[in-house]
Amino acid sequence: MNVTIIQPPLVQLNTPYPSGAYLKAFFQMLQDGKVPETSAGSLISEVRWLDLSTALFHKIFCRRGLTKLFELSEKKALSMAENSDEETAFQLRRYIINQDLWINWIDRIVEILCGGNSAREFCHEFVRSPHSPRGNRMENFFGELAEQGRDITTDDAKILASLALADLADFITAVFDPDFRLISYAEHLGTSTASFNDVIKGLESPVLNHFFKDVLTENLCPADSNAVSNTTELFLISVPFPGCFEAAVFAAKEIRKLYGNKAIIATGGGYINTELRNLSESKLFDYFDFVSYDMGYGSYLHLLEKISSADNEKCITNDSTIQNLSGKCLYKMKYFDNEKIIGSAYPDESLKQYAEAETNICRVLIPDFSGIDFSKYPRLADDTNPMHSIWNDGAWLKAYMAHGCYWHRCAFCDTQLEYVNRFCKVGAEHFCDGLTEQAEKTGVWGIHFVDEACPPASMIAFGLRNLQNEKSKGKKLTWWGNIRFEKTFTRDMADFLSYSGLTAVSGGIEIATGDGLSAVNKGTTIENIVAAACAFKEAGILVHSYMIFGFYQQSEQDLINSMETLRQLFKAGLLDSAFWHKFTLTLHSTVYKEWEEGKHPDLKIITGHEENKNRFAENDLHFAGENKSAKYSDGLNAALDAWMHGQNLDTNVQRWFSFNMPHPTLPKDYIDKLIEKYEIRRDSAYKKVLTEKDRLFWLGGKPVVSGETLTWFFMGQELTGHFAKAKEVASILEEITPGSKKQDKEKDLLKICSGKELGRLRRGGLCCL
Repeated sequence: MNVTIIQPPLVQLNTPYPSGAYLKAFFQMLQDGKVPETSAGSLISEVRWLDLSTALFHKIFCRRGLTKLFELSEKKALSMAENSDEETAFQLRRYIINQDLWINWIDRIVEILCGGNSAREFCHEFVRSPHSPRGNRMENFFGELAEQGRDITTDDAKILASLALADLADFITAVFDPDFRLISYAEHLGTSTASFNDVIKGLESPVLNHFFKDVLTENLCPADSNAVSNTTELFLISVPFPGCFEAAVFAAKEIRKLYGNKAIIATGGGYINTELRNLSESKLFDYFDFVSYDMGYGSYLHLLEKISSADNEKCITNDSTIQNLSGKCLYKMKYFDNEKIIGSAYPDESLKQYAEAETNICRVLIPDFSGIDFSKYPRLADDTNPMHSIWNDGAWLKAYMAHGCYWHRCAFCDTQLEYVNRFCKVGAEHFCDGLTEQAEKTGVWGIHFVDEACPPASMIAFGLRNLQNEKSKGKKLTWWGNIRFEKTFTRDMADFLSYSGLTAVSGGIEIATGDGLSAVNKGTTIENIVAAACAFKEAGILVHSYMIFGFYQQSEQDLINSMETLRQLFKAGLLDSAFWHKFTLTLHSTVYKEWEEGKHPDLKIITGHEENKNRFAENDLHFAGENKSAKYSDGLNAALDAWMHGQNLDTNVQRWFSFNMPHPTLPKDYIDKLIEKYEIRRDSAYKKVLTEKDRLFWLGGKPVVSGETLTWFFMGQELTGHFAKAKEVASILEEITPGSKKQDKEKDLLKICSGKELGRLRRGGLCCL
């Protein structure tokens, strides 16, 4: 049996989504016999992972692709122009008239973003030539530069090329396929459809039939037609987001045409876990044989064991596999047999061995990115803000430092689902070694941890191992990820993490008021959030925050206070970027579970679980008053966009709205006062008497000794200090650097340094954890 893992379009373009890397590593682990107490791996012949999201991108955004696109859409575009307003007609005609420019330039535009051999040379012509293509977004960028009083340079080429793709995507959406987006496809169907019939109708869409169908044929059609009759193919189609679902169904349909019943087709992923947990639509099984839930490792392990234990004298087929199951349940997996859906998305106590196996696998599994050609991934630069652009500007290896969330209590979060509430840490040293090996294979040394929240202790252990590997290998990983803003993140810890390669953090503030944090049960305070942000920023780490508005009981006063707190955070330089999310009530959230228990009497549900039972996608619920908050969106986003670019930081927040808003009740120096509190605690920590139990690390480089004077650099500054035993101190400091730390050397430092001398070091690179 061959295993093929498929990521359907469209997901983030700059790097592969990690589910395929984890599934590939799991099946290879099985194949190599590294999963105890099972022989299921003996079935597996070959494991491959296909990122068809990036494949579709290159199928459309290339010379041949745009030629085909304009041939298919020219007539409609000109017809639309005749019946549109003046501006729209101008834009549509310009695309058609300049189609040769787009066709001739598209490969160069993509090369600029993918970093091809001649990318830099093309930049000069692309940004300045009157004969390179231009769209509305590109021209707006030129206008912004003019307002800033500067001309475009070759350093702006990536932004301009990214905007060129966005302009083309706008044309595709307007003229060719209304469901197309640059990083999603038919997303609205995934989240709001009441019937699977809507998805089936969508399978006739232009992008899927004119472009994605060719991608599937080129990547999946067997070279040897006889191979189909002799080999069973297990296809796993991952659906992490709603915008991948329709393409996933289309892929399953085409696979069945190519392989017939020799293909066993399964699906799973984040969208399946949240929206289709209580799946009752049998038509889905016209396309998929199996639907797995949550991590999937236990489900596929159980399935393969059932297949291997059956009497398979002939080639395994999807029909024979289902027949041999005889209606028995699989671990967190559903299938269709005898006119009914069999199985559950929830764990069965009788199958707990698969839950245990899954946990053990999670603790050691290293995502496998081998075979992925990272030169194919465009590094989009959609914003000049360094934190806002970090998601797309770089081919990050995405990974989980821990599965689940160690807090898992936030009111708005899907805390009833395993991706949140089943917390399992990965061995940090083993994990760092594995990711370093992946970096050596792929040439990509950046790691993006996509955890719900990275555990602070794991971050320290990972960072220390990263520095040790740098000492032995000469190169370390650069990394960033999601965290919780809490008091654990002191200045010492932030300094250490920054030294170890941490370059940015993102975390949820949600509602930046005391009442708001309590309402969503965030488990932290504004004071702790400010302290953590101060520590990160002082350590040179970028900071992003997720914000929520429209929580069911949020008042207008609380919203404006939250906005004012956010403004002050930006003005104080504690945030680099942020994002506003409108609150959505979900079936698996804490607040809905509590409502079912009789709590939150002021929450009036319009469509809850019972009302959603007959809907295909069921996770999003509706409550009375949820649309009242929509009017705030424009003002919140306009203000945020300005703040992220250092503009209008002193403008009163209520002025961002076209209607009356209450004045904030917070003092103008609210955040400044909390910063002062942080600084007092930070300085107090520096003065703390050190003991032999403290873990000390030196981050100040190699000190230079001149008599009784030490000179060193920390955070870009030259520092000096008088030490009675300067030479001995310098020697010990070199021995307690994180990458070459020797046991018990801290004790020697404590013995030979006075309190004043230690205080000088503590303020200049001697880190205490």
